Amino acid sequence: MKKIVFIAAILFSCLSFKNANAQVSFKVGVNIGSQPEWGPTGYDHADFYYLPDIGVYYNVPAHTFTYFSAHDGGRWITEPNLPAVYGNFDLYHAYKVVVNNDPRPWMHDRNYKVKYASYRGRHDQVIIRDSHDAKYRNHWHK
Repeated sequence: MKKIVFIAAILFSCLSFKNANAQVSFKVGVNIGSQPEWGPTGYDHADFYYLPDIGVYYNVPAHTFTYFSAHDGGRWITEPNLPAVYGNFDLYHAYKVVVNNDPRPWMHDRNYKVKYASYRGRHDQVIIRDSHDAKYRNHWHK
């Protein structure tokens, strides 16, 4: 009888551990809830958005913009808001390119500018706010 209880305890522990691992990996791999409502649909995970119209990067998890500033000594600046020079820029209608697996995409800015030059001026991307997909329900307006 002790052996059966012992084996059952081991099996229960193994199943609990396996289930916990699955939950952790799911939470790490999906960040739909942290994506802004002006973000593009179709992505369960996004590290950055590249905005080809203005050459700016948006860090989805940190909710910050990184842009090149010639006025600040020609360096990349990271802030929670776009600078005043982009004050009239419409994030809801601008095209966003999802960039994953590049922790500092602005360091490869030339590559992104060349690769996504044809996306400048496009306004045909469906955004999270306008989607009725159930996975975006936390962005729905009532």
